[in-house]
Amino acid sequence: MIEIQHLTKSYNRKVALDQVSLTIPTGQIVGLLGPNGAGKTTLIRILNQIILPDSGHIRFFGDVMKHKHLDQVGYLPEERGLYRTMTVEEHAYFLGQLKGLTKKEVRSHLEYWLDKFEISSWKSKRIEELSKGMAQKVQLIFTVLHEPKLLILDEPLSGFDPLNVELIKKELSNLKAKGTTIILSTHNMKSVEEICDFAYLIDGGKVVSSGSVSALQEAKKEGIFAIKFSGNMIAFVTALWTDFELVEKEILNENRFLVHVKMRGDAGFEDLLKVLIGQVKIEAAWEVLPSMHDVFIQTISAREEAANA
Repeated sequence: MIEIQHLTKSYNRKVALDQVSLTIPTGQIVGLLGPNGAGKTTLIRILNQIILPDSGHIRFFGDVMKHKHLDQVGYLPEERGLYRTMTVEEHAYFLGQLKGLTKKEVRSHLEYWLDKFEISSWKSKRIEELSKGMAQKVQLIFTVLHEPKLLILDEPLSGFDPLNVELIKKELSNLKAKGTTIILSTHNMKSVEEICDFAYLIDGGKVVSSGSVSALQEAKKEGIFAIKFSGNMIAFVTALWTDFELVEKEILNENRFLVHVKMRGDAGFEDLLKVLIGQVKIEAAWEVLPSMHDVFIQTISAREEAANA
């Protein structure tokens, strides 16, 4: 859907984007990750035609992206902004018609989303009467009201309680299933793991890492395996000997444990199982992949160390 090629942007000689190139596949949820000041907001603003790049270009379904394409884009900025004296319904008509919807279409789409979120009673409320969380849910509805092909969401889960976070994530997955492409800029790494297909990590205005979420985790794994077993802990530790290191232990009950073991040298998972079988009763065993939070921290920390070397 989106092809970004060699995008650059500077502010008063400070480089915000430096030859950024990336692609956003149709019908996927793509995470846009990076520390504060990495260039994510600048990239999003260029995608929304709010600012122009110094060089490079963006293609939308093969065409150079222009203002006319924004009718197919829904954008939820991190800094929410609604007209406080309007009712939810009035605001929906205002924003929906800006995106080319008829009043009949706005009414139909608004009722669909209000029913889905079980908030139909909010329709006549003024924005100023809504709590922060309520207003954010309403603004998300306004963002998808015109059924955009591309959704750009900047911290969409910020300010929501855990129940509403799960509700929003479910609806994003439903939109993806219907063919909507979603760019998700967030610091909520757990949500990236759960709903994103692909992720770009940006730092210092450059794309420093990219890939499927599983591939990014795979690249940072450290040879750690989790073992859940019942039996004697001393027998377990003795069996490990020198080829494996016990790095974490949790007592589940009197004779059951969950441990993390790290491989040493050329030892593999099969070797670990061989030395344990007969010593303890293994209930489950699996490889521990780093969380996206760990991937993020490791990648940025490695760049900082390299820069200071």
